[in-house]
Amino acid sequence: MSKLKVYQYPKCSTCRSAVKWLQGQGHELELQHIAEQPPTVEELRELLANSGLELKKFFNTSGEVYKSLGLKDKMAQLSEQEKLELLASHGMLNKRPIVTDGVKVTVGFKEDQYAEAWTNTSSKA
Repeated sequence: MSKLKVYQYPKCSTCRSAVKWLQGQGHELELQHIAEQPPTVEELRELLANSGLELKKFFNTSGEVYKSLGLKDKMAQLSEQEKLELLASHGMLNKRPIVTDGVKVTVGFKEDQYAEAWTNTSSKA
């Protein structure tokens, strides 16, 4: 069974659903509280590279921190480095959960996306 790192917020129902789904597939999980210990700039850079997603997909655009910082109007002017630093300094700015096995990465929780990315392909399933 594979071990996955899950950056999550325990009170988030989406995160709880994702964790439950992953555990149901037999994955061993390393849970990291995204608000108390957000991913570092270096971790984010690696997650971004492995995800194949645009950096803007890592932002929780419906969250309070995003709105309170007025980021909707500022994003276009920020460099990639500045965006990574924002995500690293405010865990709640990150769309969650972020799941990685060190090779692939998913952001958010959609069951069909998870089925494609994280269905356990080992014979132990």
